[in-house]
Amino acid sequence: MPTEKTANRRGSGEATERESLTHLTKVTLAAFSMFALTACGVLKVGPDYEEVEASVPDTWHQTATEGISDGSANLSSWWDVFEDPVLEDLIKQATVGNKDLQQAYTRILEARAGRGIATGEQFPDLDAEGSAERTRFSEGVIRETAPPQKRVDNFYSLGLDATWEVDVFGRIARNIESADASLGATIEDYRDVLVILYGEVAANYIEVRALQARIAFAVANVEAQSGTLQLTRDRLAAEISPELDVRQAELNLATTEAFVPQLEQAKVQGINRLGVLLGQPPSALHQILEVGSPIPRPPEAVAVGLPSELLRQRPDIRSAERQVAAQHAQIGVATADLYPRFSLSGSFAFATASNGIFSSGNHTWTFGPAVSWNIFDGGRVRNNVILQDSLTKELVFNYEQTVLEALEEVESSMVAYKQEQIRRDALERSVIAAEQSVELVKQLYISGLTDFQNVLDMETRLFEQQDDLAQSAGLVSQNLVSLYRALGGGWQPDPEQLEEEIQDQEENGEPLF
Repeated sequence: MPTEKTANRRGSGEATERESLTHLTKVTLAAFSMFALTACGVLKVGPDYEEVEASVPDTWHQTATEGISDGSANLSSWWDVFEDPVLEDLIKQATVGNKDLQQAYTRILEARAGRGIATGEQFPDLDAEGSAERTRFSEGVIRETAPPQKRVDNFYSLGLDATWEVDVFGRIARNIESADASLGATIEDYRDVLVILYGEVAANYIEVRALQARIAFAVANVEAQSGTLQLTRDRLAAEISPELDVRQAELNLATTEAFVPQLEQAKVQGINRLGVLLGQPPSALHQILEVGSPIPRPPEAVAVGLPSELLRQRPDIRSAERQVAAQHAQIGVATADLYPRFSLSGSFAFATASNGIFSSGNHTWTFGPAVSWNIFDGGRVRNNVILQDSLTKELVFNYEQTVLEALEEVESSMVAYKQEQIRRDALERSVIAAEQSVELVKQLYISGLTDFQNVLDMETRLFEQQDDLAQSAGLVSQNLVSLYRALGGGWQPDPEQLEEEIQDQEENGEPLF
């Protein structure tokens, strides 16, 4: 039978335990209430982001688009218009091997990890702790403390500590919003590297083919001028022409021969550059590209779309917009520092000075909310809000400048493409006329109806016109490449595409393409 004293102790203990449970229940309900408020997102401080808009014209300038269609342009694989299998293969190899592209892809993974770090702040921080200690007290301490005391004692503890910031005013949510936008900007930067890479590969490939055409013209002129030199020597031997004609023919031939090594050097450098763009040694493509091939010619019709489509297609514009969004969210992060921070913390542990650590009664716990509020900071927080707002405005101006420069680049590329076509067509006519002139003037020289200077002049002009024609034909195609690059060609604006590619890369080791 329990005594009255024992019953009172038991009743008092049960009442205390009920009070503790009631207090714990209230704290838990308060915690879940704060979590519900956070989840609703109704208390996110700072301005909400509205996508920035840029003013663009409805159509391109008439001078720039003369002879160019403004219809829908297929920009995802624009190099197909040249119908050159070698170029298509180089593009594929560059997509797999280019080192700049691989760096850009790695930066996407970095941004995704940064977003994961920001997202992790939504959840509690849980730490496990444990210790085992053996303590030896001095004899003086033992004598002065009440018995029974042991001079050597053990202490064991094992438990969990947890802290959780309740995002009442949206500081964490704004950070996640900023990290999302930063990830988007990094993805667009990757696409911008794609656009630049494809343009550089195509432009360098066309340059190599143009140099091969120039070399072919130079070699043909060397052969023709060698024939002319032999003609002057025969006429000198027959005492029909003076020695001056021979010396002038030698000068003309040597000048043309000296031009060939320069072209060969430029061609080798172009092939080396292509190898590096593909992520290969500089000499990797010599066997493939040393064989001559015609300069890729552009199609009869080229479509460029409307100016408004630039905002959707150009990765640098899209990246600039995402940078604005990321910075805009930082205004809310800074604003949240004006308000108090709420958090919940707790711990649960087993602690004992004996070996039975998990025995009943050896557990201890703490739980409760906390609040911190920086009441005075000398204006640092408010000035930080102003700073983040100013940085956002700066990036808005950067976005608008990016749009203007993109418009300028497209219109300039269109003009360059059309005007170089006109120049190329004129050079084609001039080459035909120069070839006919050389034949006629040689006949007149042989007949004694003109002096040798006219032959020299026409042979020099023919070589110049042929060389200019080869350069111009290459420039026409290179200017079209520049136009496609200015339009942001080389990818499709599908928001889910790159996510799938990243997943393939992580799971299957497949290259981005």
